Amino acid sequence: MVTSKAVALCGLGLLSLWLSTQSVPISVDKAKETPPVEELEPPQSTDTGLHYDRYLREVIEYLEKDPHFREKLKNADMEDIKEGKLSKELDFVHHNFRTKLDELKREEMNRLRMLIKAKHDIQEGNGNAIDHQALLKQFEHLNHMNPNTFEVEDLDRLIKSATSDLENYDKNRHDDFKRYEMMKEHERRERLKNMNDEDRTKEEQHYEEMKKKHANHPKVNHPGSEDQLKEVWQETDGLDPEDFNPKTFFKMHDSNGDGFFDESELEALFTKELEKVYNPENEEDDMVEMEEERLRMREHVMNEVDTNKDRLVSLSEFMAATKKQEFYEKDEWGTLDQNPLYTEEELREYEQQLANEASDINKRSAELQQEREELERKQEELNAQKIGLTQAMEEMERIKSQSSKADVKAAEGEPAPVIPGSSQPQPPIHQQQDLPVPEHS
Repeated sequence: MVTSKAVALCGLGLLSLWLSTQSVPISVDKAKETPPVEELEPPQSTDTGLHYDRYLREVIEYLEKDPHFREKLKNADMEDIKEGKLSKELDFVHHNFRTKLDELKREEMNRLRMLIKAKHDIQEGNGNAIDHQALLKQFEHLNHMNPNTFEVEDLDRLIKSATSDLENYDKNRHDDFKRYEMMKEHERRERLKNMNDEDRTKEEQHYEEMKKKHANHPKVNHPGSEDQLKEVWQETDGLDPEDFNPKTFFKMHDSNGDGFFDESELEALFTKELEKVYNPENEEDDMVEMEEERLRMREHVMNEVDTNKDRLVSLSEFMAATKKQEFYEKDEWGTLDQNPLYTEEELREYEQQLANEASDINKRSAELQQEREELERKQEELNAQKIGLTQAMEEMERIKSQSSKADVKAAEGEPAPVIPGSSQPQPPIHQQQDLPVPEHS
């Protein structure tokens, strides 16, 4: 889940830093202006969902510690932050922090190189074409042409990349959830194919019954509407709905007291509505769908209320929203089961894609099996050749040894060895004479 601080930063550059300077006084004690880097507290654990999340968080933490940078943030305009004007202030950040930022960048470069090498190896191993543009896109949040030092361009790129990536965060999440739902339906249909007619009929009936049961729930109020907030006011806060006060409600549910509703604080307001539709104790209810429903509700409220699009709802934005006609919306919220995420045609295309991928995997698997068998055959041939060579070497050594022994005995005047096929010993070579050739009668 995207946290409030990370969302604030990534949604509007370094907004989270700007917010922190409003409540945390800046020390003018010169002795405390430049604490050693090693004494800094480790970065807080937040997760933006971006692949460079850790790098982003660590850069934020070290910039927050520099007094000059924090001072500039106090008067920074959010559009200036997004446009990169604040990035130029990096030139005035203390040397200790610049050195640490250099180290962070080098670590990030090494991480990306290892990541890209792994992806490259996997794609080559699968026989897939390598998308070099997609690989280079991994580096867009930093200046990879200068891998050793963290410069103004690095901060500028980091702000712009994070802003752009998180603007597409919800869209990417929707696409992922759509694929999840299609895969779930695909697997269900595959199970049906493997059943006999009787079991298939029973399964289909059970499926339809569960759909009807799931759709038969109390009215789900429109997220962010007066009825929805009053329900929280009454059931969660235990207060009389007749005494509902928007300003009091906001302060009660601004859990960290920073004057904003961040995404997690907003999402917490929808629990009562979600409990009308989903029951965690019911195995038939999909908790992945429940969380997607929660995120859809948050998106809806953000689109209606977050007028400056900083992914935070300020008190003034909230109060302004309570005066709009939409606040008194009485229509029921359309849940996921009332809003199909895909068509039959899209499902068929997805299943065809799965079939193609399975075919590619099977083909590659068959090729690898053939390669394995060929390697095993060649290994057997090599083993046989090795055995033959070893035997030949042993025979040569045996013959050589016997020849050496014969020469030694002859030199010592011992009887010559018996010639194969003859009962008489063979005289030594130096005593042998030419024998007369017998005449024929």
